[in-house]
Amino acid sequence: MARKYFGTDGVRGTIGQAPMTPDFVLKLGWAAGKVLAGNGHPLVLIGKDPRISGYMLESALQAGLAAAGVNVRLLGPMPTPAVAYLTRAFRAAAGIVISASHNPYHDNGVKFFSADGMKLPDEVEEEIEVYLAKPLVTVASHDLGKAVRINDAAGRYIEFCKRAFPTELSLKGLRIVVDCANGATYHVAPDVFRELGAEVIAIANEPNGFNINEHCGATDTAELRETVLKYRADLGLALDGDGDRLIMVDHLGEVVDGDEALAVIAQERGSEYLQAGVVGTQMSNLGLEKSMTRLGIPFYRAKVGDRYVMELMLKYQCLLGGESSGHVIVRDHISTGDGIVAGLQVLRAILYSGQSLHDLKKVMLKYPQKLINVPIKQRLDLNTSTPIQEAVKQAEAELGERGRVLLRASGTEPLIRVMVEGEDHAETQRLAEAIAEVVKTAA
Repeated sequence: MARKYFGTDGVRGTIGQAPMTPDFVLKLGWAAGKVLAGNGHPLVLIGKDPRISGYMLESALQAGLAAAGVNVRLLGPMPTPAVAYLTRAFRAAAGIVISASHNPYHDNGVKFFSADGMKLPDEVEEEIEVYLAKPLVTVASHDLGKAVRINDAAGRYIEFCKRAFPTELSLKGLRIVVDCANGATYHVAPDVFRELGAEVIAIANEPNGFNINEHCGATDTAELRETVLKYRADLGLALDGDGDRLIMVDHLGEVVDGDEALAVIAQERGSEYLQAGVVGTQMSNLGLEKSMTRLGIPFYRAKVGDRYVMELMLKYQCLLGGESSGHVIVRDHISTGDGIVAGLQVLRAILYSGQSLHDLKKVMLKYPQKLINVPIKQRLDLNTSTPIQEAVKQAEAELGERGRVLLRASGTEPLIRVMVEGEDHAETQRLAEAIAEVVKTAA
């Protein structure tokens, strides 16, 4: 069935507009409780990022779950990967994160983890949508759920992250800038790197409910680059609002994206450890694929979205996968994208090799790639639009085997993403802009 509410990463939208209203989120909590707690373990964890609407949505979800007879553990502000980890640690039926990730504060969303700490498969989301269409029926009073706040969640997650770093290594002597995006990692990320020995300069670590992702974090690295250069740091790490993305900056202020982080980690781990392969997405740079070939590591492309990366990783039993946007999944440590854990794996490669991040990233030669986000007012079927299809065919004919074209609708925002990749920067930009103009007209 076609999903009405769930996108590529849960349910998301602008606060006060459907579906991000208190009444809908209450119903969503009830529907999820009916589906996810059906295994006889009616316990669900709720974490959130610090945006102002989280208070309202947390209360609504809590009420809906209780009405379905589900017990709730409230984690407070907590990164998305922390909720995934704690869901397993508490043997909960599910984990819920209230976050709109990299979006501005006026957006929010609700995403779910199953008992094994992984994103829900499509069929479970579809089952929740079936319940959303049914009348909300509250369980009998003696079966109502209860809510308890967990006060040591941050400490538990900090220790988990530290265990993802080799015990024989220390970050002592390294100066690291950590950009918390004024988001969910503000009270955990700096401590992880400090406790492992690094000198940490924390920025964007004072959330006020409104400044999440505002000129900071993985989507805007300008301040991070400036701070790295100002303090002559060895590198910088930028997380996004919910902590599942990582973008890095080397000591020269050059940005290192998710594709390059994957290449650095893969080179250090080696082809024997990664013999099953590495998973990227349709958006992954061609340079990543070619670097994996040189390293003797199979490479697979999934649909865009870390949940689809994980599905392909499980299919081929891969231990490493991710997206250029910064979702990096290190499956021998955690079952979802984790910016802190991914950063620790890159630091591991730096320490074992004795090389700088600037030198290590050269394992991958990045092909020029132009991405244009075209806003749309209503759903646009890319496959049935003749002008768009003709523009794509014309660009593909011009590129030949020297590049590729990809158009896709965003699963989290009202956008069409136009991507052109090739050997020549000017050519890729020209072709991307030409296609984007056609999409604007069609939209």
